Amino acid sequence: MKVRKAIFPIAGLGTRFLPATKALPKEMLPVVDKPLIQYAVEEAYAAGIRQMIFVTGRTKRAVEDHFDTAYELETELQLQEKSDFLSLVQSIKPRDMECIYIRQSRALGLGHAILCAQNIIDEEPFAVLLADDLFMGPSPVLTQILEQFNHYQSSIVAVQTISQEDTFLYGIISGDVIDTRTTVVKHIVEKPAPDVAPSNTAVAGRYIFTPAIFEEIAKQSSGVNGEIQLTDAMFSLLSREKLYAYHFEGKRYDCGTKLGLLKATIDLAEQHPDIGPSLRRWLREKTTNNRSQLLFKQENKKKDCMIT
Repeated sequence: MKVRKAIFPIAGLGTRFLPATKALPKEMLPVVDKPLIQYAVEEAYAAGIRQMIFVTGRTKRAVEDHFDTAYELETELQLQEKSDFLSLVQSIKPRDMECIYIRQSRALGLGHAILCAQNIIDEEPFAVLLADDLFMGPSPVLTQILEQFNHYQSSIVAVQTISQEDTFLYGIISGDVIDTRTTVVKHIVEKPAPDVAPSNTAVAGRYIFTPAIFEEIAKQSSGVNGEIQLTDAMFSLLSREKLYAYHFEGKRYDCGTKLGLLKATIDLAEQHPDIGPSLRRWLREKTTNNRSQLLFKQENKKKDCMIT
């Protein structure tokens, strides 16, 4: 079974980033010089996927525009002989990449969003990428789990080890360990309290499913937060096929939070060939100045204590 299609559920409102996301989709927030959604699409493309399926909402038109041809802009860049910028704009959507957009009419959860794409997926295995999660590593995370899917030919999810006190923020898995990175999932639960969580192994935002997941999603009633949870469908899937978890190699940034987005921006900016050297120099200077100011305050505090 070859994975040729990827689903990007992007219908969420992005309320954590208001007021920035009042008119701008969260997925279009920039990390250095690319929007979040482009990082996810490039990851899928690097893994050999060519059909990108976006499950959108009524405020996501900017995502469609981003991956569409901008005739006016390209014409202007040609006239000004800005070939580098023209190539950059045209590379956003390679010629062999197809983009499909489906409207999720009601925000009924991640499971429901994936179910919206069932008719397009048909009877093929497919990937799911959550644009909130941005990964950096020696190879794209989707490529890593795709290699495992090709071996096991069964659904698989990327996972990471987290602090026990943070289990209430994630889907948590437990199971039988095959090797240092791979586990056969025996239990999965959505956002459990730390004292009842089966482990501290959390689901990250990359999945590959067989089409059997659609039937399991369709069976689900409302779960956590009154939504149709993908995690519940994955637990149901365990009764009919194996589900694997793979500890990916690399670093995950939770760009669904302001702090995570800032961390990703700083780290990727430091690696950027154009602005990286200047940014690193500025950060060193800022750190030195902050340390000097702290030492100055400490010295003054000591003097005040001596006078007293």
